[in-house]
Amino acid sequence: AAMAACLAGAPLLVDFLSWPLMETGATVDLNPLGPMGSVVISMKIALYGGLTLSLPFILFFIGQFVMPALKAKEKVYFLRAFIVGAGLFMLGVMLCYFFILEISLKGMVAYTKWLGLQTTIWRAEEYFQFVIVFMVGMGISFELPVLVLSLVKLGVVQHEWLVKGRKYFFVINLVLCAFITPDFISTFFMVIPVQVLMEICILISAHWERQKKRASEVALGAQSTDQISSAD
Repeated sequence: AAMAACLAGAPLLVDFLSWPLMETGATVDLNPLGPMGSVVISMKIALYGGLTLSLPFILFFIGQFVMPALKAKEKVYFLRAFIVGAGLFMLGVMLCYFFILEISLKGMVAYTKWLGLQTTIWRAEEYFQFVIVFMVGMGISFELPVLVLSLVKLGVVQHEWLVKGRKYFFVINLVLCAFITPDFISTFFMVIPVQVLMEICILISAHWERQKKRASEVALGAQSTDQISSAD
């Protein structure tokens, strides 16, 4: 259903996805170089757009399957993780669309001119695939903090591991962003927010660790008081 809706609204989505290129001020024409080019563009827009629109419903159905097996506190945390994850995904997509895409496209146009090549015509199929994959990829990369904090909350990952593995996270983050982005400038602007989110994860994990220690100290203190009272 979501793919059909995107296919019906393909002309509007084409204008929407062309906006970052127009904002660069580059004189580049997007042309489908082939008789099936327009069909390929429509199908790619429908596929990726359909997946993006249906993702909340897919997660809701997964939640319906998982929620009955969780405890009351786990259900609350799962719901919070879902809401925060959806917000971070949209934040990543919007940041890419309104900010990083323009920088990336300007960099590619400038690099092409530096090579002495013309930038008057781009294959529309490749452009729209690049824009959609870039936006969705950045939205997914913003889901990393939710995954990490979920593993910390479940006890799979310890806070000490996050602190000690900070440099390894940075390298992994850099490699993943390099695969998603086409040039160094875009990679740099994508690595920064993702790394900031990871640092926020470490701070949240440290706060949870302090809360856990305080709860343990209170429990030990209450246990000691009970033992003293029993001895008296």
